[in-house]
Amino acid sequence: QVQLVESGGGSVQAGGSLRLSCAASGATLSSVCMGWFRQTPGKERAGVAYRSSGGSKTYADSVKGRFTISEDKAKTTLYLQMNSLNPEDTAMYYCAARWGDYPCGGRRAPDFRFWGQGTQVTVSS
Repeated sequence: QVQLVESGGGSVQAGGSLRLSCAASGATLSSVCMGWFRQTPGKERAGVAYRSSGGSKTYADSVKGRFTISEDKAKTTLYLQMNSLNPEDTAMYYCAARWGDYPCGGRRAPDFRFWGQGTQVTVSS
């Protein structure tokens, strides 16, 4: 089993930045495909950034150039640095993990087995 715990959400004004963290236990990032997803009421959970077990990173078009996914040296914590935030980025953010890549980036939420509890990000105009 992989356990995931997110932190770092909050409220920020448009143009601001936040960094989300996802602490993983039961596996290192070198053995799982990781994704950051976000969800707003009434909508499906959508992937915004992914990190493959080999370290490859991919981003949704809506966040490319603004969000950056990274990891700590121990490869037990995943980060999502979010810059130039706008109100459309307001959502509950989740990190998720699955065994196996090929591919990792672009996978939909049902493909991920393990989920964190989520952290709210609110961007005001």
